[in-house]
Amino acid sequence: MSPFSDRRVVVAVALGCCLLWGSAVPGVKIGYQMLGILPADTASLLLFAGLRFALAGLLLLGLALGTGRPVVPKPGRLGELAVLGLVSTAGQYLFYYVGLAHSSGVKVSITTSTSTFFSVLLAHWLYVDDRLTGQRLLGCLLGFAGVVAVNLTGPGLDLEVSLLGEGFIVIAALLFSLAGIYGKRLSRDMEPATMTGWQLLLGGLMLTAAGVLGGGRFTGFDASALGLLVYLAALSAAAFSLWSVLLKHNPVGRIAIFNTAIPIFGVLLSALFLGEDVMEWKNVAALALVSLGIWLVTAAPRSATA
Repeated sequence: MSPFSDRRVVVAVALGCCLLWGSAVPGVKIGYQMLGILPADTASLLLFAGLRFALAGLLLLGLALGTGRPVVPKPGRLGELAVLGLVSTAGQYLFYYVGLAHSSGVKVSITTSTSTFFSVLLAHWLYVDDRLTGQRLLGCLLGFAGVVAVNLTGPGLDLEVSLLGEGFIVIAALLFSLAGIYGKRLSRDMEPATMTGWQLLLGGLMLTAAGVLGGGRFTGFDASALGLLVYLAALSAAAFSLWSVLLKHNPVGRIAIFNTAIPIFGVLLSALFLGEDVMEWKNVAALALVSLGIWLVTAAPRSATA
């Protein structure tokens, strides 16, 4: 049995990945400020995302090459890697970066948790050993209720949701879930780190090309901005490669549920680095609902394999 199937290792590695992804929320927001990128400047948003993920892919492939692992895809696999890069990197982060520019770090962190529930629901239909139980379904419903709660505003408790903001973050979360399932299939006969490296590189190049063709540009690109870009690239390389390893050796539902820890890290780090109000009642209620959803899904007994 792989050590990545051990419960203690799974918990430690999965939470480490979620901490890294949670830190990306304020990191990207700070990057927008450093580079002078406005929310409406979609081309520059895509250029920023593209450079980050292309660099992350190069870091992973360079590490694989340096440690003697194969980096050249088998014949016919490059097209599959390009599809994975299109969905997981180019498609997901097109929506994510635009959504993040039109929403707060706290709201994005909590809304991103929908990827967990999408993964649990999709796994029910795709894997006979990862079925949805009543308790898991209740956990998913509570998680979605948390996303609704964080978007309530005013005395009338109206929903404050924008397509370009929270709407795009939900689409990004769905693409993340779909890519995780597709990547699990590819990783059966492919080194996860190499697969992730190509996925990030190809998707990053797609985003970079879109940004350049759209006239994207940066202002104020200095050593601090470069350091932040390298950090964001490194965290993506580490988190995505480790997540791919976990998905390879475990059922999708068991791993995907840890994604709901991202809003906890993201909210706390957004409050710390962006000065956003984390103690507002709707944020506390949303975190409580999402956390309860996590507990219900992880505590639900797995049904027997059909």
